[in-house]
Amino acid sequence: QVQLVESGGGLVQPGGSLRLSCAASGSMFSIASRDWYRQAPGKQREFVAGIASGDITSYADYAKGRFAISRDNAKNTVYLEMNSLKPADTAVYYCQFEGTVITGGRLEFTDYWGQGTQVTVSS
Repeated sequence: QVQLVESGGGLVQPGGSLRLSCAASGSMFSIASRDWYRQAPGKQREFVAGIASGDITSYADYAKGRFAISRDNAKNTVYLEMNSLKPADTAVYYCQFEGTVITGGRLEFTDYWGQGTQVTVSS
């Protein structure tokens, strides 16, 4: 079982920056990707950024050039650095780990989600 705990959210003015962290406890047989998603009020959850094996990163178009995802394997933590924040970035941000676990002696592909951290961009 893996538990993910996000932190670093808060209230920031437009143009400001925040750094989100997602700390994982527990272990997986292998981790295919570590991703950030967000969900604004009344909207569907959407992909923000991801980091896969080999540190291959991917970003939603709105995040390119403003957000940066990174990870610290020693701390089992993934980060999301967000710059030039806009009111449209206001949302609850969630981290997700995808990969395989051993269940009943078999490999099973699964994912885990954190509880989310609120980011509010407002003057």
